[in-house]
This record gives sequence, C-alpha cells and structure tokens, in this order.
Amino acid sequence: MSGLFTLGIGALFGVEKVTWVKLVSVLVSFIGVVLVSYSDQKKSTLPVDDPTAFSSALIGDLLALMGAIFYGCYTTLLKLRIGDEDRINMPLFFGFVGAFNVLLLWPAFPFLDWLGVEPFQLPHSATIWIMVLLNAFIGTFLSDYLWLLSMLMTSPLVVTLGISLTIPLALFGDIIFKQIMPNVQYVIGAVFVIIGFISVNMTALREHSDESPDPVDERDPLIPNNPPPTIPSLNPNTI
Repeated sequence: MSGLFTLGIGALFGVEKVTWVKLVSVLVSFIGVVLVSYSDQKKSTLPVDDPTAFSSALIGDLLALMGAIFYGCYTTLLKLRIGDEDRINMPLFFGFVGAFNVLLLWPAFPFLDWLGVEPFQLPHSATIWIMVLLNAFIGTFLSDYLWLLSMLMTSPLVVTLGISLTIPLALFGDIIFKQIMPNVQYVIGAVFVIIGFISVNMTALREHSDESPDPVDERDPLIPNNPPPTIPSLNPNTI
C-alpha cells in the first residue's frame, strides 16, 4: 500500500506525475506483495476461528495502513523540502533522527514494560550485543542512508517500490542458504514485484531525460564559429 499512497500524495504535492505506466506498475507490485503475503498466511498455525486472532489481525492491518500513509507523507515531504542531495547535510540529518528517537521513543519502553504491554530488557550476552550493533549499523543506519540518497536522486515512488525488492532477495536467500524451495505463488509474487520496480524505473528515467536541459555550448562566445575572411595579398609589381 505504500506505493499507492506515495504516488497519490506525491501527485498531490507535485512531486510525482501520475501516468498509466506508474499506476499499473504500482498495482503489479501490490499484487505481488499480496500473493506473497497470502502464501505466508497459508503456512500460519494460528487458529482461524479464534476471535482474539481476528481482532489482532484487524488491528495489525489498520496499523500497517497508517504506516503506509505516514511513509508516503514522509518521503514526499523530504523530496519536496530538500529536492536535491546537495542541499542536505547527511550526518546532521541522521543525528537529529537519532536524537528524536532517543528522546521521544526510548522513554516509552520502560513505561510499556511497567504496564505489561511490551517487555523491555537489555541484551544479556555479548553475542546479542554484537547482533544488535550490526543490525543498527547495517539494517538501520546504512540502509536509511542509502534509501534517502536514492530517494533524492530519483523519486519517492522508485525507492518505495525498491523496498519491496526485499521479497525476491529473501526468496533467493531461502534457496541458497536454507535450501528451501518456495511455492509457485510466492515465486509469481516476487516476479510481479520485480516487474513493477523495473517498469517504474524506466518511466522515471524517461521523465528525467525529458526534463533535463539541452547541453550548453561551452565554446567561448567571443570566438566566432566561422573563421574571418582572409584579405588577399597585393602584388607590389601591380602598383
């Protein structure tokens, strides 16, 4: 759903141009995600008739929908306010993001633990500390840095559909490292995600080439294009 909201909100603020190719690409990618999600749901062991499971799934779907809306607003406003990667100080930006997380989000975890909603505890072994730090560097900082840089270089819709490429990458990871062969529905969904990403990239490249200015003639304007006419030499014997 993030692709649909990103395209709609981006078109509302003039960041994205709504075309049939983009709309079809987003729908194809969305269908691929639905196929993969439905394939994983069939493997779930949760009871279908449990009303608690149904209410939890409904709340989860609503939260996911709100997250997609907020994500579309976030990426569109970043592109709208920043525009180009040369206008942002990356260390300062991510420093403020980290400061806001520490000051506004971290204090809520002990409170949720006190209420019994979410248990909160620090890692209890060196291995878990290493895994947490590696995940913080690779899965949070490095991925967010590359995501922001690519969004400023391309468009919010391109990076939104690019995030969905984790589905085919996870497919290859399961095949190579775990020797798990997915079902046909999972493979078709992953192929749809790749097709949607490639098609929207081709459209973005075409729009960028159409909007790029014509190359400027870098020759000195004081130097004429044609050489000056030559003056015929006079023969002194004819005078």
